[in-house]
Amino acid sequence: MEDDNEVIEVPEAPPPPPPLDPALLAEAEAAKDEANTNFKGKHFAAAIEGYTRAIDLNPNNAIYWANRAAAHIKLENYGAAVADAEKATEIDPKYIKGYYRRGDAHFALGKYKLALKDLRTAAKVAPRDPDLRKKLAGCEKEVKRLRFEEALSVPDSEAISILATLDLSIYDNVEETYTGPRMQGNATDGYIITEEFVTSMLEEFRQQRAIHKRFAFEIILQANALFRSLPSLVDVTIPDDKHFTVCGDVHGQFYDLLNIWKLNGLPSPDNPYLFNGDFVDRGSFSCEVIFSLLAFKLLYPDHMHLTRGNHESKSMNKVYGFDGEVKAKYNGTMVDCFRELFCALPLAYCLNGRVLVLHGGLFSQDGVTLEDIRKTNRFREPPEDGVMCDALWADPSPLPGRTPSKRGVGLSFGSDVTRAFLDANGLDLIVRSHEVKEEGYEVEHNGRLVTVFSAPNYCDQMGNKGAFVRFNGNDMVPHFTTFSAVPHPDVKPMAYANAFLMGM
Repeated sequence: MEDDNEVIEVPEAPPPPPPLDPALLAEAEAAKDEANTNFKGKHFAAAIEGYTRAIDLNPNNAIYWANRAAAHIKLENYGAAVADAEKATEIDPKYIKGYYRRGDAHFALGKYKLALKDLRTAAKVAPRDPDLRKKLAGCEKEVKRLRFEEALSVPDSEAISILATLDLSIYDNVEETYTGPRMQGNATDGYIITEEFVTSMLEEFRQQRAIHKRFAFEIILQANALFRSLPSLVDVTIPDDKHFTVCGDVHGQFYDLLNIWKLNGLPSPDNPYLFNGDFVDRGSFSCEVIFSLLAFKLLYPDHMHLTRGNHESKSMNKVYGFDGEVKAKYNGTMVDCFRELFCALPLAYCLNGRVLVLHGGLFSQDGVTLEDIRKTNRFREPPEDGVMCDALWADPSPLPGRTPSKRGVGLSFGSDVTRAFLDANGLDLIVRSHEVKEEGYEVEHNGRLVTVFSAPNYCDQMGNKGAFVRFNGNDMVPHFTTFSAVPHPDVKPMAYANAFLMGM
């Protein structure tokens, strides 16, 4: 257990820098004001550009650094936010927003002790600030809760399969009052997924009703068995006269998922899909999304494919809402079942031997092959480094080579890394997700890397479009479709998330 009672020392302020030209100061302030306008308008990438101009003109203003940290947090660039907030506190050790921002970023990264230290340092600087005291109390409460849960948990190496020992007999008697869809079959002879059940389930979810726990658990059990039979890298063949659609992050935005299927057709043998990770968290209809995807996987196992994302993991689900949503809509046992299921999801897919699809990106070392991905042990929580970590977390960069990740996890890789990997493995293109894009997609690295993101107006605040990419088997050239967000019931994103994050 970490020690929360360490003595907090506020650093001494550095000597003041020499005064700057008033014209430069005015130009820096103008850049900051423009960035503030973009931040308020939820144009966070543009805000970062504005704060960067202000910092270039006047690097000794703590406010500019802390404001840029806040914009990085909105884009989930927590590593960059930590660095900027740290610079703000170096410039002005009594500027409490620097500690705020760094504490927020540390908490989002799961570094709870560091988050507490930052907020306690800020409280020492401004002991009477009521907002700060509230934020500190909230952080302390959440850290205690998370540590209590961790203390009760079993290490992965000692964990027993929940799904293998699950007793579903307690759910076998489906109440007569239950009016929702029912699977074909029975508990004795087994249940099967039918098209009628899936379409009825989608309508049930649209009406904000849950399916019966017996059928929900059955979907998880059957899907887990199916995924466990697959390799970590799955090869998919697309015939010349067929097409194939790849979607990016959906993040619990069920009504936008329904819109994808309205625009592009429901999954079927003639209309196959791959959903490229991050099905859950943040959006507050994650249960509906994951059950819909899993049900189609069971209905059409060779024509619906799911890749694991970084949010299909215990650490993310605890903080960003999925655990809380499952407990609210079903029960705590199901949380553990999903945790085991997520560890069975493949890490990547290779389409026609030409296009590699994975959630994050490429690798921290040269020489990684498709066979290395295929033989990676994925049946575990994501490690902090290695092939599996990079596949879930890495991001492309405009800079050459490999650089530290702005997220604080994984790495960033340049176009030279992309070219070398593709050429060595006989591939044409990488399709990945993992990042919000204004237009729902972006083509980078000399046309050899595509990012596709399928959650429009992400978290009801980003204003971005969503997109999906379609390939025809005869040429494997990507064709993009963009779409806007559709209305959803008045349940806010992050409604089931960690309470501390709600204030970020």
